[in-house]
Amino acid sequence: MWNLQTALAILWTLCFLSSISGYKNGKVEKSCASMMPEHHSQPNTTASPYTLTVNTSQFSPGDNIRVVLSGSEHFEGFLIQARDATNPDGQAIGSFTLVDPDISQGLTCNSIEGSAVSHTSNAKKTEIQLIWKAPSNAPPTVQFLATVLAHYKIFWLKLTGPVISQGDVTPAPPRSTTDMSTNSANTAILPQPFTSVGCGKSKSCLIDPVSCNPSVDTNCFFLSYSALGQTVSFELSGPAQGYVSFALSKDEWMGDDDAYLCINDKGRVTVEAAHTTGWTYPEISSESVLTDVGWRVSDGVIQCKFSRSIYTPQDPFRFSLNNSYYLFVAHGSAEYGMIHRHTRQPLISSHHQIITGPPEILTGSRSPLLMKCHGALMLIAWMLAGSTGKLMAAYFKPDWPEQTLFGQKIWFQVHSMLMSLTVLLAAVGFVFPFVYRGKWSTRAGAHPYLGCTVMILTFCQPIMAAFRPAPDSSRRWIFNWLHWGVGNAAEIIAVVSMFFGIKQQSLLLPYPWTTGVLSAFVVWTIVLKLVLKLHKNGVIIKGLFIVAILAVFVLGNSAFCISLLASIGDV
Repeated sequence: MWNLQTALAILWTLCFLSSISGYKNGKVEKSCASMMPEHHSQPNTTASPYTLTVNTSQFSPGDNIRVVLSGSEHFEGFLIQARDATNPDGQAIGSFTLVDPDISQGLTCNSIEGSAVSHTSNAKKTEIQLIWKAPSNAPPTVQFLATVLAHYKIFWLKLTGPVISQGDVTPAPPRSTTDMSTNSANTAILPQPFTSVGCGKSKSCLIDPVSCNPSVDTNCFFLSYSALGQTVSFELSGPAQGYVSFALSKDEWMGDDDAYLCINDKGRVTVEAAHTTGWTYPEISSESVLTDVGWRVSDGVIQCKFSRSIYTPQDPFRFSLNNSYYLFVAHGSAEYGMIHRHTRQPLISSHHQIITGPPEILTGSRSPLLMKCHGALMLIAWMLAGSTGKLMAAYFKPDWPEQTLFGQKIWFQVHSMLMSLTVLLAAVGFVFPFVYRGKWSTRAGAHPYLGCTVMILTFCQPIMAAFRPAPDSSRRWIFNWLHWGVGNAAEIIAVVSMFFGIKQQSLLLPYPWTTGVLSAFVVWTIVLKLVLKLHKNGVIIKGLFIVAILAVFVLGNSAFCISLLASIGDV
C-alpha cells in the first residue's frame, strides 16, 4: 500500500513552497472582498510611497479609462479594484484590460471576469498601467482602490485613488475604508531560554541531538509539551536564520498536518497556527487559537511558546490533542516574514505519541530508515565489494594464473563473487529511494540521474559476461575492452554519485567530515592502484608483497566505509 499512501501524501516539510491563496503568483481571489492579504499581519500605517492616478475625472458607461499605480519605491504585489465611491467596502465593479500581461493578470471578483487585477509574480516593479471599462450600470461616482505590497509583511491596505463621476455629478466625499485587523495573539518576550530539565517527568520532549539542553547548547533543537486541564503548553527552540516549526501528523508523510510556525522577522518573532497540504505553502489560520504566546531570539536561536485548547471547534484544521500523532520539527530561512523550503530533512519522531498522554522523552531521526539502508548498501557495494572485485581482475590475474578453486581460477572466482555481490547490493539499494518517495525525485539534483546511469552500466556487465566469446576467439578483444570500459565508467560515476548522495536532504551527513572521508578514500584507492601498477610492471619485488597490498587495500577501504556507515547510523 505504500504507493497509494505516497500518492496521497508526500513527505512533510515541508517542504514549504509558495502559494496563497497564491501570494507570489497573484491568485488572490480570496481577498476580493477585503483586499487584505492573507499574510496574518497588520497593514502599514505610515505614509505610502505609492499613488493611483487616472486620465480623467468624468466618465460615461462604456468608456475606457487609463489607471496607473506607481511609486517612488519598488513593490512586489498589488490588488486593484474600482468600487462605488459612496461604498468603498462594497463589491468590485467594471472590468480591466491588461496593458502588460507579463506583470499583471485579471481576477474574477463579484462573478465579473477581470473586475480586479493583481501581480503575476513577486518580481520588483515601480509602475502598473491598466485600462478600466466603465459598466453600463456604473454608480454615479467611482473610486479606485489598491492594496500594495512592498514585501510579504510590509503592505498598505486600500490606498485610495481619484474619484471619477458620470457627467456633471458632484463627487460625494468618499467614506473611509473599514479598518482591518487580524487575530494575532498578544505576545511577550521570554525572559530566559527553555531547559530540558523535567523532560520525561513533567513534560514530553523531542530533542536533537539526543540529551542536548537548549538552555546552554545553541545547536539544540527542542520541542516540549505538557497538559494542564483542557490546555496544552508547547515550547519550541532551535538554531535557524528564519524560522523553526513543528507539526502534528497522522502518519510519517506530509498531508493535512496541523503545523505551528515561529518566524523571525527582523528580530521579532510571529507565532502562527497553520495547515499543510502536500508541498504547498502552509495556510495560516485565520482563527486565534493560541494563547500565552512568548518568544525569544538570542545567539541565532529562535524560541517560542504558546498554549492551545485540547479541542478547537472554531478551527477545524486544528487536531484534537487527545489523539496520537507523529511529530515533525523543521527549520529554514525566511524573508520579510515569509518562510522558504527547509534545507534539511525534518526531525521526525520514531513513533506516534498521545499529546495529552504521560510525559515521555521521544526519539527521532532526520533520515528515514529506507534512505539509511540505501546509503549503507551503496557504500558497501562500491567501496568494498566492487572496488575489491575490480582489483582482483586488474592486478591479481597475472599473479594467480593457474591456482584453481572448484574448477575455476581463484582470481576469477573471487572476482565473480564480489562483482555479483556488488550487483545484488546495488540493485536492492537502488529500489529503496523509489519505495520511499513513490516517484521520481525532482529535488535530488544530479544524484538520481548518476545513480540510474550506474545501474544501467552495472547490469550491462553480467549480461556481457554471459555472452562473452571464448578466450581464443578473434572477437574476444571486443569483450575485453567493453568489459574494462563499462566497469571503469560504472566505478567512476558511482564515486561521483556518492559525493552528491552524502549531501542529499534525506541523508544529509555531517559536512565537511564525510566529504573528507570520501575524498581520502578516492586518494587512497588511486595510490594503492599506482603501487600495484608498479608491481605489475616488475618494478617492485613480487612474492608476499601482492598479498600484503591486498590486505592493506581491503582494510583501508573497510575503515573508510565503516566511518561513513557510522555517520549514516547517526543521522
